[in-house]
Amino acid sequence: VQLAESGGGSVQAAGSLRLSCTASVYAYMPYCMGWFRQAPGKQREGVAVIDKDGTTDYSDSVKGRFTISTDNVQNILYLQMNSLKTQDTAMYYCAAIRRYLGMKCTVSINFKYWGQGTKVTVSS
Repeated sequence: VQLAESGGGSVQAAGSLRLSCTASVYAYMPYCMGWFRQAPGKQREGVAVIDKDGTTDYSDSVKGRFTISTDNVQNILYLQMNSLKTQDTAMYYCAAIRRYLGMKCTVSINFKYWGQGTKVTVSS
């Protein structure tokens, strides 16, 4: 599985950005997909995930501001980020894991496949 992020950049606080992740997984295969981020000097954290059936999960820090979605035809994962804050500044990573029996697709699980990341900088 190969993942490639794009769409990062610099934006002022309260602005918006949309991240994209092109995934080399077949649309019919059962994957849980997600976005993670890591700020300098901090641990990586789960931001948002989406299950094959469209169920989503978000970290409390982004609920109501970020939206995760997929284009299953083109195998693209999106993260729409609105009302950005300076604390959203981080490297953002796309991730995927093939679903297995009993698994719940949440921001807390360990993902297997990772992209190279795209940088987001939010200035005040």
